Order: sequence, then C-alpha cells, then structure tokens
Amino acid sequence: MSNYIPTIGVEVHVELKTNTKIFSNSANGYGEMANSLTNVIDLGYPGTLPTLNEKVLDLGIKAATILNCKIRRQMHFDRKNYFYPDNPKNYQITQARTPIGYDGYVEIVKENGEHKKIEIEEMHIEEDTCKSAHRGKKTLLDFNRAGVPLIEIVTKACLSSSEEVKLYLEKLRELLSYGDISDCKIEEGSMRADVNVSIRKKESDPLGTKAEIKNIGSISNAALGVEKEIERQTKIYERGETFKPQTRRFDDKIGDTVLMRIKETGNDYRYFPEPDIPFVIITDEMIEKAKKDIPMLPDERRLKYLELGISEINTKKLVANRSLSDYMNLFLYDKFDHQIASNLLLGDISAYLNRTEKDITETTLTKERFMELVKLISDNKLSSKNLKEILDEILESTESIQEIMKKRGIENITDDTEIRKVIKDIIKENEESVIDYKNGHDRAVKYLMGQVMKATKGKVNPKIAMDILLEELQ
Repeated sequence: MSNYIPTIGVEVHVELKTNTKIFSNSANGYGEMANSLTNVIDLGYPGTLPTLNEKVLDLGIKAATILNCKIRRQMHFDRKNYFYPDNPKNYQITQARTPIGYDGYVEIVKENGEHKKIEIEEMHIEEDTCKSAHRGKKTLLDFNRAGVPLIEIVTKACLSSSEEVKLYLEKLRELLSYGDISDCKIEEGSMRADVNVSIRKKESDPLGTKAEIKNIGSISNAALGVEKEIERQTKIYERGETFKPQTRRFDDKIGDTVLMRIKETGNDYRYFPEPDIPFVIITDEMIEKAKKDIPMLPDERRLKYLELGISEINTKKLVANRSLSDYMNLFLYDKFDHQIASNLLLGDISAYLNRTEKDITETTLTKERFMELVKLISDNKLSSKNLKEILDEILESTESIQEIMKKRGIENITDDTEIRKVIKDIIKENEESVIDYKNGHDRAVKYLMGQVMKATKGKVNPKIAMDILLEELQ
C-alpha cells in the first residue's frame, strides 16, 4: 500500500452513434473492409470543405445534459495542428476554446457506500483520426475511422484511487449507452480512456510529476494501470529519485505500463478557429428537443423498479440488460406482480433469448401476452415446471396461452380442498415416511412432496402443496 496520495484525471474519447461522419457523408461503420468508408474529405484532399453533421450537434447537447454540464450557447471549431501519419490533413478539427459542455459531474457510489461527484471540466466535439496498424517495420492506415464523430470528456484532477477510476468509467459507459449517445464498445475502440496519474506525500504538497497512460482498452485495465503507475512512482520517490513528465501505455500482456515517450516540452498545437465552419448558436429549442429524446436513465430506472417491489438483485440485473429493462418499462404503470415479471424475464425468458440469440422484440411476447403469463403464475394456475414445457411455444406461436395450455393438457389444480384430499391419501399410504418426519428426518418431507407431485402430475403449485402437507403432518 502506497503512503502517497494519488491525484488522477481521466480523459475519455467516445464515438457518437451517427449514420455518417462528422464533416462528410461517408458512412460511420465498424468492421468493414479497410478504406471502404471514405471520400475526399476524410482523406484530407486539398480544397475540400467540411460540413457539420446536425446529428452530432444533437448528440453533443444530449451528452452534455446527461453529464450535468452547462451548455455553451455560442461555440466554434478549432484547428489543432500536428503532423502524424494518422492525421491526413495535418490538423484535427476540434473545440479547443469553446467546448459544447463544461462544469459537469457524474456521481459514483463507492463500495463503502460513499457518494462522490466526479467533476467534469469540459466536454468537446471533435473528429477521430484514421487507424494505424503496425506490421513489422511498416505502418498501414485505415481511413474508415477518419472523421468519425467523437466527444472527449475531460475530468478535473479529482479522482484519488483505481476504484474511483473504474466506477467512473462504468458509470460513464452506462449513461452514454442508455442515452443512445454511443454503443460504448471498448473492445471495438468506440470508447477509449487516457489516465493522468501523479502522487504526493501530503495534501499541502504541490502536485507530483504527471504520467499519462494512453488509449487503455478496457475498464479493468484502466484501474490496473493506475495501480501499477502509483506503485512505479512510489518506488522512484522512495529511492529519492525523480522522473520527467511522460506518456505511457498499458501493455495487457505483461499487465503493466510501458514508456512511450518523455515529454521534454509542452505541445504547441497552434490552435486557431476553423475558417471553413461557421460559429454555431445553440438555441433553447435545440436544447429542449434534445432533452425530450433522452430515454429514462439508469438511476431513475433503479428507483422505479425498487418502488414497484422488484428486488435489489433483480433491479441490478435488469439495468445491466438494456433490452430487458426497456421491455420492463412497458409495464411501469400496470397493476400486476412486478417481482414475478422480473423473475420471468431474467430467468426462463432470458435463457430462451440467449439460446436462440434473439432479442425479446423478436418474439411473440406482446405486452398483453406477458401480462397474462404473469397473472397465470401469480394465480398459481401455471407452475414453473409447466411453464418450461410450453415457454418456446409462448414465445414463438401466436396462439393464446390458454389454448397452448389446453392443447398440452396443462391445467393446474388450484382448489385447496382437492389438494388437501390428495395429500391426506398420500399420508395414509406412507406411514413409515410420516414416522421418519416426526423423528426429525427432513428427507421424509421431500419424499412425500414428490409423491404429491406424482399423484397430481405436477399440476399443483409446489409452495401451496408444501404448506398444506406440513399442516397435515402436524
């Protein structure tokens, strides 16, 4: 454990969910043949002119709202000048001086229950560079990514542990994914994080020398990279040595950070306003329109599910599955057993969807059909055993559930008098097991219960049958 206090800032690049790129009409896609989604604007041909994609502006306003940022009403784009093979124009169009969002925050909940606001300094819109692929001594360039719209979200240096970094990135991914801003697929590079780490002995000391860890490919690696960097810097200071500001990368093969370059001087990007894109004025109407399109966000969903009587564990699982959560939201104002509904969705229905690789919207489970199914279960007219037998048909057929049950000969016994009569007969026929039960052998109850289910061909609700069995045994 380090005796030093870490100071951490995080920069996250997120690709926006648009059909086309930010300044051209090339498709915004992933996994296509290299250099197939390009045109002269993406390739940086001289004389080409960028045109701002309106959808990018809309998603920028939404993201700023979701991240509790103030929205800049008048903004412009800047040219960030630097020379690198992945930058075809030798400048990147970004927002250096007038980011669309600023002074925001994301709230995380730590393991000890402490709530902490991670402060966002600014959030700006920019274009992505093309992708470099290193093959031996050669570097190949794929321009499909050049011009893909990004937002960069920059926190203040307010994080103090790898746990906070992990929780912040998870919360960011959840919010932007639920807000339909981005698919946030880190493995595909649509969400990438850079982490700045420094350490110092006391709060009153000046900030230590900063190391930046670039382009981390997963949330767990971001947390591990922070831990390794704190460990590395601690060893240096403990030896009485210092180090120069530097850029590092996380190597997941060795599970550690690796030096890329020393920062001898500050970068001089020679920013100046992009002359080919007019200033943008964001109106109240634009903000209102964007806000209306924001779906219900995770925290609101959690609160609502708990209010409806859904257990904490089911609430957590539902929010982790956007498709099932959206489906559950169809029933927020309906009067039926929401806990049974959540059990169904997360249990047998989820197993079917995983097995068939379907989305719930691709089944025949309409809102009315699902409500009927939940009612049959809550009224003990359909047991979990019988449900398993007919679930595929319920999800694939347009026949009514009642018709399916009738066709399969499934009709639960719900009359207590009838169930009690069967149980009394079982008790009479199995005197030895009754004696075993009275002598404290628990297995005797399971045996008797098995006989009840056998006699009724599984047509009784096990819980009701067990309650009556125990009552009669007493």
